[in-house]
Amino acid sequence: MAILTDTKITDSEWEVMRVVWANQEVTSKEIIEVLEQKKDWKPATTKTFIGRLVKKAMLNTKKAGNKYLYSTDVSETDFVKSMLNELFDNICDRQKGEMIAYLLSQITLSFADLEKIESILNKKRKQAVHLVPCNCIPGQCHCKIIE
Repeated sequence: MAILTDTKITDSEWEVMRVVWANQEVTSKEIIEVLEQKKDWKPATTKTFIGRLVKKAMLNTKKAGNKYLYSTDVSETDFVKSMLNELFDNICDRQKGEMIAYLLSQITLSFADLEKIESILNKKRKQAVHLVPCNCIPGQCHCKIIE
């Protein structure tokens, strides 16, 4: 699957994408039916978001008789990873561990998730440093003041 690196989508567009990701190939009618259960959107609203996603090249269209089928070339997992990488590229290296700890404290995890995380932490422990170097220029963070 392709990884998008510079595509921004709104919360409403995320809702549409989740339907496409879950169904792989779907009509606008099917998207509308799913989102009517969650959102109080008129069909035209959903179609507007679909159109925006097509313009952003997030959705592919294929004519099937008198309707269009929508699909995507990027997986949900790849897209989320790309968004997380973009977010982490924009924060101080010293804050990344704290942000990961915060995320872990906020979510429900399965035992399998915990085993995977523990395995990664054990590997990371071998590469750990006493203090993560700051990657910011003066004025972008407080690290240089604290040092």
